[in-house]
Amino acid sequence: MKIVEALIRASSFLEEAGRDKNAGELFLCHLLHVDRTGLLLQFQQPLTEEQQKQLEYFIEEHKKGVPLQYLIGYEYFYGRKFMVNKEVLIPRPETEELIVEILRRGEKLFSNESIQVADIGTGSGAIAITLALENSNFHVATVDIAQASIQVAEENARRLGASIEFIHGDLLQPFIQNKRKLDMVVSNPPYIPESDYEQLSEVVKDYEPERALVAGKDGLDFYRRFMDELPLVVNEKFLISFEVGAGQGDLVREMLEKTFPDAQSEVVYDINGKDRMVFCQNFS
Repeated sequence: MKIVEALIRASSFLEEAGRDKNAGELFLCHLLHVDRTGLLLQFQQPLTEEQQKQLEYFIEEHKKGVPLQYLIGYEYFYGRKFMVNKEVLIPRPETEELIVEILRRGEKLFSNESIQVADIGTGSGAIAITLALENSNFHVATVDIAQASIQVAEENARRLGASIEFIHGDLLQPFIQNKRKLDMVVSNPPYIPESDYEQLSEVVKDYEPERALVAGKDGLDFYRRFMDELPLVVNEKFLISFEVGAGQGDLVREMLEKTFPDAQSEVVYDINGKDRMVFCQNFS
């Protein structure tokens, strides 16, 4: 079977199953170790029998709802390939916008200073690793309650050449217990309300880790905990950066304003017009 024929069949099959038909193209790029341009150039070449079997497996599994990133084992984030599996959330493009804002605000606030950064909720390590690689002044520690997630992130840091301190713990407790102070705290915590969880796409609900998604009845449980812990760890001059769920921006901003009345708190909207980020900074 020629590649072009395999792509047409795969795309049609996925579309009929209610899945993203573009997944067929991504699967083929992965199998052939090429980008989209390379795939187009090979359209008239035949697939081997083994490649056909592997493609059929990917398509069948994705039809069941398994995310394509878990099937191929990686996702790109900020131009870098991050290994992912069922122990970590798949990095989202929206979080790249959070990175852009943190880099811009961090450089403006701290200039060329050495900056102690904590990323809370390691996952794949996408946030921590990207910040460390994009700004050499950022000395990044990252915390996760799940050792399995840390193992994935450690492997990504090793592959990508990032120097990160990995800590197994619960939110900011490791820093509080060791009386460590921080200049920057960033987190993309769980923020989905319990009532919304069952309404999620099965691709998310049935395969990505629930512990990284759900946060109590209103989705704000982790932000409330942060408000108790942040004052114990941040320096006088600080930057706090959160990703939030749509509709939560003002609520989280109000929490930060109450916790840090002398600081500047702000909701920032993403490219789709959703209140996706909340920042709090104190110039001291």
